[in-house]
Amino acid sequence: MRTGGIGGSLVLIALGAILYWAVSVEAEGFSINTAGLILLIVGVIGLVLTLILTADENRTRDKDVTIVER
Repeated sequence: MRTGGIGGSLVLIALGAILYWAVSVEAEGFSINTAGLILLIVGVIGLVLTLILTADENRTRDKDVTIVER
């Protein structure tokens, strides 16, 4: 199982949301809001991929179970 996938994605989403909506800093040549939006998008993509891969692992793991009746 992958460790840190969901937690890391949630951290990126939270950090991106803070930078996008809560910080207003004027810097020439660099937009902190754009960086926040990028982190937010990467976090959402990471979360979706982690959930898909985790669900796929659980589905294939259940197929390997052999039930023996006595």
